[in-house]
Amino acid sequence: MSKRQISLRGKDILGLETMTVPEIELILATAQEMKSVIDRDIKKVPTLRGKSIVNLFFEASTRTRTSFELAGKYLGADVVNITASASSVTKGESLRDTLYTVEAMGVDIIVMRHSADGAAQYAAKVAKPVIVNAGDGAHEHPTQGLLDMFSIKEKKGNLAGLKVAIIGDILHSRVARSNIWGLQKMGAEVHLAGPKTLMPRDIEQTGVYVHNRVEDALDGADVVNVLRIQRERQHKGLFPSAREYARIFGINQTRLELAKPDALIMHPGPMNRGLEISPDVAYGDQSVIQEQVKNGLAVRMAVLFLVLMGGKDIETTA
Repeated sequence: MSKRQISLRGKDILGLETMTVPEIELILATAQEMKSVIDRDIKKVPTLRGKSIVNLFFEASTRTRTSFELAGKYLGADVVNITASASSVTKGESLRDTLYTVEAMGVDIIVMRHSADGAAQYAAKVAKPVIVNAGDGAHEHPTQGLLDMFSIKEKKGNLAGLKVAIIGDILHSRVARSNIWGLQKMGAEVHLAGPKTLMPRDIEQTGVYVHNRVEDALDGADVVNVLRIQRERQHKGLFPSAREYARIFGINQTRLELAKPDALIMHPGPMNRGLEISPDVAYGDQSVIQEQVKNGLAVRMAVLFLVLMGGKDIETTA
């Protein structure tokens, strides 16, 4: 046996499509350790003291931006938040110049959310600080995928062999894409259901199962991940009406009974209650939606720590 170093030090976190299984496992294991910090009376630890993080958000966010901010602060880093509405972007400054400006201030990590697919990859090419993708268009949202996997593993003990149903607006969902890549790499079976107008063409080529009826996706599911209907990204006519969507695809208690009795209910938030998910399901005993928020903080603490501090040795047979 020999040892091989698994490390994320200096690595841009751009998406789960390109992340390896050992890297995912390292983040999930580290997140478990970080979660214990959140439960302390005094949450500050000096792990990243002297490091600087900029949250650069070109889109609105509550959960992701706040959890990244708290993650950095709990680890002792200096954290600055920049929103597009309060930056020189409103004066016509380009993304490249904004990145160069932040880089010139000596920051270690740029956590970035942007409306354009591939914006994080572009940032990683032109800027020297580590780039952590907090969501780029409809491409990926890697830390959301990681926190979803962490939440499932915490409750189920493992990811391999589970049937995970992802329901709703797959077309516009970066969350769905990160979940698809991450869950399949970890051995889960992913089933999708939603209106045909909200289902990407050729999505089956990623290895998922696509169902026209939501009931077929829910049948025997271990996990039901309900996606938000993203009204801000949609054009008119993708489904007849909110009422019609809720009737055909909304997850209510009757439909939930098709899944396993201990199936987990998840949602990335914010919820359109009564549209994609009924209140009794969202706040029911099977829901882990609030726990997802807490786990998101732990996962983001793990990511920030690992990209600055490295990883661990693992045994190999090489």
